[in-house]
Amino acid sequence: MARRVAAVRIVAVVVTYNRLPLLQVLVERLLTVDAVSSILVIDNASVDGTAEWLATADVRHRTLDRNRGGAGGFEAGLRTAVEEYDADLVWLMDDDGLPEPGCLDRLLEEEDPSTGSGRRLDFWGPLVVDIDDPDRLVFPIRLPGGTRVVQDRASAAAAATDGVLDGIVIPFNGVLVTRALVERIGYPRAEFFIWGDDHEYRLRAEAAGARIGTVVDAIVQHPSVGDLGTPMMFGRTTYNHTPSDLKHYCMARNNTLNLRQYRGWPHVLLFWLKTVWFYLFTKPQPGRIVMSVRAGLAGLRGDFTGHERYLE
Repeated sequence: MARRVAAVRIVAVVVTYNRLPLLQVLVERLLTVDAVSSILVIDNASVDGTAEWLATADVRHRTLDRNRGGAGGFEAGLRTAVEEYDADLVWLMDDDGLPEPGCLDRLLEEEDPSTGSGRRLDFWGPLVVDIDDPDRLVFPIRLPGGTRVVQDRASAAAAATDGVLDGIVIPFNGVLVTRALVERIGYPRAEFFIWGDDHEYRLRAEAAGARIGTVVDAIVQHPSVGDLGTPMMFGRTTYNHTPSDLKHYCMARNNTLNLRQYRGWPHVLLFWLKTVWFYLFTKPQPGRIVMSVRAGLAGLRGDFTGHERYLE
């Protein structure tokens, strides 16, 4: 199948793991997007027939030697897109997202108004909405400069300026990143495996002065992930609890490192205090406190192997 090469070379990078039916729907959608020059699928060593299907699909693909998590997948995909496929822009997404028709075209409208060329933003993306309830945001957005959190599409649109929420993006769910920014800040931290790698990349971009934004009328549909944030401390704050030991271990480890590097030790100590409170009083699970301590200390030592004990 011949593909029209765009003036700006855009490579769509999809990271997948054992979700072949979702991947097939997403690839079918991406094949209809004319602005995309190449589609690159990074397969995290799936065992559900993904590799066999990719061998017959009209996309570029790479199967990793083992499951390296979302972090390892996006590191490999972004590196390959920039260094091997000479991408000017990389469109990053998981296999369970589905860009609505016109999503990329709307993202590409964000050009420098003073010159009419080049990008006004360096790292920007769409709203991510619940595929079963399109008015609801899958990932609530905390607006920059305050504590207000928007959880629905209408509220996000009302908070935007000229259709863009400046200073915030939800990676890696249909986001665009420029080659120039990648060359400035490098690649995602593959050793994080999951949970926090996307946030770290945004924080790194922010620290480098990148222009970041969410385009509120560019839409990616995504399955619900439940409530991100369980109320605690008498409703004064929330905690990202998950029943998955793997996700919790990675969250405790990676959040400790992100807070230490980008916010400082007081924020690390507050996070640890919240963890102890949550698993003593809000949802008593003392074993989770032990796991959290082990994970945080491992990260501070530079040990990124502890999560492997929780892999199935």
